[in-house]
Amino acid sequence: MKHLPELIFTAIRICFLAAILITSCKEDPYQVGLDLLPASDTLYVDQFDTVSIIAYSEIQDSIRSDEMSSLLLGSIMDPVFGLTTASFYTQLLLSSEGIDFGLNAQLDSLVLVLYYGLVYGDTNTLQQLRVFELSEDLHLDSSYYSNQAAATYGIELADLYYKPHPKDSMIIWGTKVAPHLRINLTNKTNYLGNKILQAPGSVLATIPEFIKFMKGLYVQALPVTSGGALVNYAASGGLSEMILYFHNESQGDSLHFDMPIDIVSARFSAFDHNGYFHADPGFKQQVLYHDTTLGKNKVYLQTLGGVKVRLRLPFIKELKKLGPIAINNAILSFTNPEADTTYIPPPQLSLFRIDSAGRLGALPDELEGAAYFGGDYDKNSRGYFFRITRYVQQLLINDTLTNYDLTVFASNPLTRDVFTNRVILNGTDPYFQPDFADRIRLKIVYTKLQ
Repeated sequence: MKHLPELIFTAIRICFLAAILITSCKEDPYQVGLDLLPASDTLYVDQFDTVSIIAYSEIQDSIRSDEMSSLLLGSIMDPVFGLTTASFYTQLLLSSEGIDFGLNAQLDSLVLVLYYGLVYGDTNTLQQLRVFELSEDLHLDSSYYSNQAAATYGIELADLYYKPHPKDSMIIWGTKVAPHLRINLTNKTNYLGNKILQAPGSVLATIPEFIKFMKGLYVQALPVTSGGALVNYAASGGLSEMILYFHNESQGDSLHFDMPIDIVSARFSAFDHNGYFHADPGFKQQVLYHDTTLGKNKVYLQTLGGVKVRLRLPFIKELKKLGPIAINNAILSFTNPEADTTYIPPPQLSLFRIDSAGRLGALPDELEGAAYFGGDYDKNSRGYFFRITRYVQQLLINDTLTNYDLTVFASNPLTRDVFTNRVILNGTDPYFQPDFADRIRLKIVYTKLQ
């Protein structure tokens, strides 16, 4: 049995070691595992970051764009990625069913109100919008994709030039309201306003009957020639809406009726990258003309069904030649060499494996949660990392597991969150980059088991 002083000394040592381990949690994630072993055991631990990686960018398939969290609208001319334009199609609902507009109701105006969300790009550029009535039904339970279109009657309801003002509140009927865009749909024609105002009672009795009668709107952004911005507008909560202003004999003037865009409004966005006709020559050579060797210098990522990165680890199974090993840590990292100014990088990247049929599959490390798996942008290091430890280990111990390509997206294609960012990352062997660590790399820490 130990004497009391010796027990106290041992307790102090344990507390001191625990403090060291807690402090080490704040260190470089690439080093996890090295400082947890006694000095005598470090001979069995090794690390390297010279795994061969092939990386290049390619065009992403169209993405599902129905019922996105925002209505995306606008046009932007990026100096590298070229022109991107976003438009949307949406239903409008009745704020109350069975509305009666009163005796001898007369139209004053019809206004589409879109409340601002996030803005990406230059808000000082003049943008042009057009609005049309849909002639084709939209269905809430249907899937719509970013390269689709819906038919319209072809009657132009509005043709508006404007500059986005996402920070400027407005005074409406004496009340200060949040920043929003107002598009008058009666400047060119009173057609749609009168159509609603003079609708039969049966049409106004229920929302389903109303959306059969007035199927919705197509709000089209026209391409800019320089600058420009992509704007997110509210698509739920009834903020964005169409407002019918009218007067009648029984109640007088200053009357209005709201038709909101809400979470149950069928809607979808259309994104047009113009075939990357206006993109930078280096971008075209890699992405359009498939010069995969250019991925050594830089790779491109873009949201809105734009551009993704394909990764290949051609010799990863050669690690078997080291004998039985346990992968302590495998960190795949990317560096953004640009300053985060006008073109803010995506807040989070997504990583999947992709099989021979083009189907996406989750990596086993993703099951450990986002904090472990990674993907978030680190402003301090201007980079991203993914932890793929379990995936690499499985490739080494399972001879039947195919070493499929990996693919990186600027936003998760399996969700319908609206991000408008893009980023240019260093490639696998970037030109004129003095820091070798800034390339795309896979850093592996492993323990020899024999």
